[in-house]
Amino acid sequence: MENQITTFLTFQENNAEEAMNFYVRLFGSSKITEVKRHGKGGPAKEGSIMIARFELNGKPFICSDSYVKHEWTFSPAISLYVECRTAGELDKLFHELSENGKIYMPLDNYGFSQKFGWVEDRFGVSWQLNLQ
Repeated sequence: MENQITTFLTFQENNAEEAMNFYVRLFGSSKITEVKRHGKGGPAKEGSIMIARFELNGKPFICSDSYVKHEWTFSPAISLYVECRTAGELDKLFHELSENGKIYMPLDNYGFSQKFGWVEDRFGVSWQLNLQ
């Protein structure tokens, strides 16, 4: 039996839904498949994301808003890696993902790739973008 491996993103600022909608809009063949919200009177803010499932270009993702304040947050030690088919696609993703975020490596030829960039988006998620 094969286990399915899915990326699970835990947001600590009650912005899981905003991030999920941003990612689904950014990647064309993407969709939200399930959203479960915290109800009234529970431990979390009413209406926040208990668990949501979405797909980016056919790859499954899960996200949630954590109602517990953790000592940790996202780290660039783990990135979402995107292979882009065109330079135009790469430029668009780089611009939109880096807006109000951080640029770790600006778009350039680094020897291992003719065009590569590494950013952290405004939600703290790390993305490495490469031209195929």
